[in-house]
Amino acid sequence: MREVLADIDRWLAQGKAVALATVVKTWGSAPRREGAKMALTPEGDLSGSVSGGCVEGAVYEEGVQALREGRPRLLHFGVADETAWEVGLACGGTIEVFVEPLDPAHYRRLRDQIVAERVVTVATVVRGPEEALGRRLALSDGDRWGDLAPPLAAAAEAAAREALASGKPTLVELGGVQVFVDVVPPPPTLVMVGGVHIAIALAQIAKALGYRTVVVDPRRAFGNPERFPHVDRLIQAWPQEAFAELQLNESTAVATLTHDPKIDDPALQIALASPAFYVGALGSAKTQARRRERLVVAGVPLEALARLRGPIGLDLGGQTPEEIAVAIMAEIVAARHERLPADARMPR
Repeated sequence: MREVLADIDRWLAQGKAVALATVVKTWGSAPRREGAKMALTPEGDLSGSVSGGCVEGAVYEEGVQALREGRPRLLHFGVADETAWEVGLACGGTIEVFVEPLDPAHYRRLRDQIVAERVVTVATVVRGPEEALGRRLALSDGDRWGDLAPPLAAAAEAAAREALASGKPTLVELGGVQVFVDVVPPPPTLVMVGGVHIAIALAQIAKALGYRTVVVDPRRAFGNPERFPHVDRLIQAWPQEAFAELQLNESTAVATLTHDPKIDDPALQIALASPAFYVGALGSAKTQARRRERLVVAGVPLEALARLRGPIGLDLGGQTPEEIAVAIMAEIVAARHERLPADARMPR
């Protein structure tokens, strides 16, 4: 959802009607997963994607029709359908896409929660009686709104809280209808400890992938705005002080890059005790062994230490700082999507 906010804001300010398409179910080799969004207007504006290009044209036409009729619709594209061949899904992918006219009041409330970087779950009826389609319940940080009536509202709230705990969108059967429960987490954040050359390239790659970027380095020669004009936040402080200003959560990745135990070790102690989904450290196998010994002596539990990725990055064969940055970011992406291989680390 986050990727289409700016365009939707602009279109609404221009007085345009907006439709929102959401992937609610996938099978096989569909290129986008549940929760992927595409926004559109009758004037030909498009933002986001529901299939990486395969079905966007068909979904756009259905979205315009949904705006004309003022009611949502559930679309199905699969290999057995004639439409699938026309729109490019003959390779085996099957998706269901829910298309609805955007409710400006709901959108603005949802947008406020997303911009505030709160976790939001939205349960929407996508299959059932026509009068129920598009009705929803939204939850965020104690806030609750929507137009679902009891007892369905109570069941949807329970499903939303379950999806929130797993962090994954899901399609569920509730009271004779199908409800898609979407989860909008905070934006992923990459915290780089050490303003080294690799961090310059790594920050640029991370930003291109939608990550908020933070560089921590107490050394003015390394952690300065001239070297990092493109990062979201630069903290010129020791890790203990810097991490007190940061909220390391399930959407955070931490990479220590300095090779200096006085900087890296305190950062790793904090990161390994946090819910961060990824913690990695630059250095050779010998450096990693000495680092792990120091962390054990410092009191880091073995189960926490097992989370440490080091040598950092996937083994892509890269040698330059830019190539190493690609390897690190590839490992972070794999970790975020729970596809992290156990035996493909950089041999440094």
